[in-house]
Amino acid sequence: MKETTPAAMPPCFDRWCKKFDDLLRSKAQKREFRHYLGGLLGESERKNLSQMARDSVEVTYHKLHHFLTEATWEADNINERRLEVMSKSNQTRISRGFSLIIDDSGHRKSGNFTAGVGRQYIGEIGKTDNGNVVVTTHLYDGKKSLPLDIELYQHGNSLPEGKKDPKFKKKPELALELIDKSLKRDYRPGIVLIDSGYGNNTSFLLELEKRKLNYIGGIAKNRNITIKEHGNSASMRIDKLAESLSKEDFTEVTLNLDKEKKVWVATKEVEISRLEEERTIAIVMNADTFSQATDVDYFITNVPPNIVTPQWIVSTYSQRNWVEVFYREVKGWLGLKEYQVRGKRSLIRHFILVFSAYTFILWHKLTGGLRRRWANKPLNTFPEALEAFRTAMSFRFVEWLNQNRNVFIAYKASCGFVWA
Repeated sequence: MKETTPAAMPPCFDRWCKKFDDLLRSKAQKREFRHYLGGLLGESERKNLSQMARDSVEVTYHKLHHFLTEATWEADNINERRLEVMSKSNQTRISRGFSLIIDDSGHRKSGNFTAGVGRQYIGEIGKTDNGNVVVTTHLYDGKKSLPLDIELYQHGNSLPEGKKDPKFKKKPELALELIDKSLKRDYRPGIVLIDSGYGNNTSFLLELEKRKLNYIGGIAKNRNITIKEHGNSASMRIDKLAESLSKEDFTEVTLNLDKEKKVWVATKEVEISRLEEERTIAIVMNADTFSQATDVDYFITNVPPNIVTPQWIVSTYSQRNWVEVFYREVKGWLGLKEYQVRGKRSLIRHFILVFSAYTFILWHKLTGGLRRRWANKPLNTFPEALEAFRTAMSFRFVEWLNQNRNVFIAYKASCGFVWA
């Protein structure tokens, strides 16, 4: 049932929202905070302001819009409180040595009046198009996948002075700012996982090393490396090195994801321009010889060589998949890319409210509250936990409807329908 009303939300929802009340300056802000989170968590397929207001009795579009664009509250404060709440429970506390995943994600957006919009590569469609891109930090600690921070990438085309505009920052710069936020909270990761967009940026790797952070990053196949063997040194592209290796240089590794997958991995100690001392590179293929492989990936890490085994490389880097799972969930279920605002501050507010809605479900999944009251099976995934909460919403709404039929009839009439 896509219709709902704030008056019929489950008690656990209000208890969660009360954790943020002291950061909101008025009763109106506290009310609209609940309305917005409730709309994101509801069953409606669309999560824009108009649809959320239309599907909820006693919620109005202009009040939601004012809350997102004009009201005096700080998204950073909401985000910090969200993480503080997670740190107070044994089941949800962030474990030491977690993996910090750096990623960026884009989505299509028409027009050119929304902050950050420009023609750029959009990962979800695999090509360049008009859209927005965000840079995020995300953690995975073996038990949970949790978003930390988010920043809007403002494409040069979206700024008055292009790339010379003072507001323009490259994605690696934004990523470093987000990493520093985590370090200031005393969240020190065991490993930083980055794709080739960051791993191929030597300046970015040097900044990570200045912060004494270990990393695994993808690198481009045309990256030049120098390898020393038997007293001789040779410089070549990394794909040429992979091509020169024999079948015996690779180790077969079985990777257990959704389904079992076999890969072949070779590691080498090499020198790379601008990086002092040697680094370990890894070549990961879907066949035991380069000539037969149809999928070849290249990685670099600064982790000590005695730790970097083929199994460690693939099992550790495979944790990056959790951020892709997260994006699918918040885009598909919580409307991360569905907003009706244009300013950067409003966009960030929307993103942080989506993070808050996601964390609400995650918190209850980990602590078991939804399972005890609204499910007769384990809630192992985010969609399962969300469905349990929506079951609670529907149950409470039906109870409310039986007692407030006249209110609901008036609501339907305002939408141009007759409730029989």
